[in-house]
Amino acid sequence: MSLEMGGVMLGMREAVIVLIALVALYMVFVLLRMRHLRGTAEQKLEKASVETKPAESFADEAPEISLPASAPEPWPPASPSLADAALQQGLEQEVAQLREELDSIRGELAALREDMLNELAHLRATQSVSPIYGDAMQMAAAGYEPAMIADRCGIARAEAELVVALAKSQER
Repeated sequence: MSLEMGGVMLGMREAVIVLIALVALYMVFVLLRMRHLRGTAEQKLEKASVETKPAESFADEAPEISLPASAPEPWPPASPSLADAALQQGLEQEVAQLREELDSIRGELAALREDMLNELAHLRATQSVSPIYGDAMQMAAAGYEPAMIADRCGIARAEAELVVALAKSQER
């Protein structure tokens, strides 16, 4: 891909070189601008340090401000019982909220405990069954017919029907 301009062929290589040169010129411009800004900031800082006076001289010149003796207090002081009542009310609200959260956590814990006990009972039941009947139970839970379970597992059809009935009772 190339471009002809005024009898000069400009290719991709020349375009990249021109872009690099433009970026370099921009960087030089930014650096010069930053240097100029740093110089003006240093000059302002020097002027400010020359113009400042020591803190002791300000203390000598500061006028004293006094409040008139007849000025009333803008706010009456709060009674200690009002503060105690507000604190007690806030604490009671916090305790009530914590009790509600504790009750909900106890309910969730009871539900999790019940689920865990059901899973444990199911696990114990499957471990005490022979592997053939374990496979038959899995097929029955998956919804296979007793005839197919009997053929695949090598058990009698009556046993397969019994396994299907047992799987249905466990689902309930």
